[in-house]
Amino acid sequence: MAHYNRGNALKDQNRAADAVAAYDQALALKPDLIQAWHNRGSALLDLKRLDEAVASFDRVLAIHPGVAQSWNNRAIALAGLKHWDEALASYDRALALDRNFAQGWNNRGLALHAMGRLGEALDSFDRALTLDPGIEGVWLNRGNVLRDLRRGAQAVESYDRALAIQPRNAQTWTNRGIALRDIKRIDEALASYSQALAIQPDQAEMFYTRGLVTWVEKKDYESALRDLTRAVELDPDCPYALGGLLMVRLYGGDWRGLEALVAQIDEGVRAGKPVIEPFVYQAVSQSPADLQACSIIHAQHRYPAQLPLAQVARAPSKIRIGYVSGEFREQATAYLMAGVYEQHDKTRFEIVAFDNGGSDNSAMRARLEKAFDKFVDISVLSDRDAALRVQAEKIDILVNLNGYFGDHRMGVFAWRPAPLQVNYLGFPATLGAPYMDYILADACVIPENEKRFYTEQVAWLPGSYQANDNRRALAADSPGREACALPADAFVFCNFNTSYKLTPPAFASWMRILKAVPGSVLWLLEGIPAFHEHLRREAEAHGVAGTRLIFAPMTDLPQHLARLALADLFLDALPYNAHTTASDALWAGVPLVTCRGRAFPGRVAASLLDAIGLAELICENLQDYESLAVALAGDPVRLRALREELARNRGATALFDTEAFTRKLEAAYISMMR
Repeated sequence: MAHYNRGNALKDQNRAADAVAAYDQALALKPDLIQAWHNRGSALLDLKRLDEAVASFDRVLAIHPGVAQSWNNRAIALAGLKHWDEALASYDRALALDRNFAQGWNNRGLALHAMGRLGEALDSFDRALTLDPGIEGVWLNRGNVLRDLRRGAQAVESYDRALAIQPRNAQTWTNRGIALRDIKRIDEALASYSQALAIQPDQAEMFYTRGLVTWVEKKDYESALRDLTRAVELDPDCPYALGGLLMVRLYGGDWRGLEALVAQIDEGVRAGKPVIEPFVYQAVSQSPADLQACSIIHAQHRYPAQLPLAQVARAPSKIRIGYVSGEFREQATAYLMAGVYEQHDKTRFEIVAFDNGGSDNSAMRARLEKAFDKFVDISVLSDRDAALRVQAEKIDILVNLNGYFGDHRMGVFAWRPAPLQVNYLGFPATLGAPYMDYILADACVIPENEKRFYTEQVAWLPGSYQANDNRRALAADSPGREACALPADAFVFCNFNTSYKLTPPAFASWMRILKAVPGSVLWLLEGIPAFHEHLRREAEAHGVAGTRLIFAPMTDLPQHLARLALADLFLDALPYNAHTTASDALWAGVPLVTCRGRAFPGRVAASLLDAIGLAELICENLQDYESLAVALAGDPVRLRALREELARNRGATALFDTEAFTRKLEAAYISMMR
């Protein structure tokens, strides 16, 4: 008993390893001293020696199986080992012995939450609070599960109850901010993050979270940059902080020290750290191996595979295709895919839209709703409930149109609700997830010798992999150059990629082209004011007047396509090509010059040019790319002939033959089913 009591004293002093040694001395003298086995297990829990802790609690329960606290602590150790089913069984044994054990109900709820059984987890937390409504941590945990159930307003109420008990819990303020952002109460969310930082001003993750929301939701460049810089200063390994900083700086065209920042991110990816989100990484990496590593890390960190749902019997009639997207509205993916949905052979296929973004009440939305056999809203469902909804539709092939882009639902795919799951169009790289079976591509974007860089099986489509809608309308009246602030007689180069895809090497290449074509201008898509300011400064540094950069405001697609025709030549970029924007240019009759990249995102324009019969505009290095652009600018006869060829080919080649493309896509689906 002296050794046992000494162990208790050491444990109270947080000297867990010494406590274990004291308990071992006690147990050597009295092996059936169950209090020593129990407290030894608790000390081993503190030391994270979880297998040993389980064994220690097993000794208690072998002697006296009626100790509820030992069943509970055994379950905590099993949960730490991620042995969820065993942990849940142990919690249930503890609660069978003591139904009024509030902390046991809380712990059971945590296990159920980790298992994705959110409704049962909520019931457990509610049971704990019925027994003791004063436990702050249970209100916090309850808020977390409500947030995952996509019941944001109720989550906020639960966090508020936790804060009424303990107002200085920074994590509760942070989680409350996340829930407020989910329900679009952005100013309140930012205020909640600020409360968290007032309590813990040295927490990198909170600066990262506030900075990201400040940028994404408010486009407050300076504030976001300040927060993300501070996050990296506090902890360079803070998950995704380096990537967040890179993204905001790219959007702002602030390239100072960019090479060193990208090198730091590359190093983190190669070390297996979650330093950047995969979609942002595509803007700066040309390594298929690094892009794959980044996706694998992200999938494991954010969207690990869940226990697959039980498969349901399927009727052997039509093949049922489910398309999952957050952008069934006026957005690039819809612009490309609308015609495919309409052209599907409804005698052989049924198509279901699983919508995560809601309606924008646009003409495009109305067109899409008409094209599908069924529209299912999953935006308010948890990942598991959405997966069950997919399963209820008896979907054969579930197509992920977002990947890690936009309003995606990767978490739904993690539950494996369909026997075949396909990565297509929205994310031009592997998703790095074991539950994704195929990626649709072509031999240009993924050559045979690079399929090892794709976690999915590669399904090659003949011609270009990219869908295109041949019903995209151009506005009837094209604006004149004066209306678009373009000089009447200058040669107009253009690129309409989003600002974060523009990198210093591509810009330097464009500046060399402008210098070689006197009086020419570069027409770019409008960004934030800092982007314009920084790019004009960069142009001056390259010896090009900043006034030769002209920024086009955002407008609707028909108006944009009409004004595009005012440009003389589209200059593609690396490492991320024009994708939908390249299709826009070719549809509007503007020739495009590209340099073939070393990874999928940098090869899409080459794929499109091949499909429309203009392979002569594909270059293999920057020197040839620049020479071709300059040559075309100086040869109006050749350029006019190219535009005429493009106009002929638009209706006579594969790129904009939506019906033929749909048949190829359906053939791929049939092959997958076989």
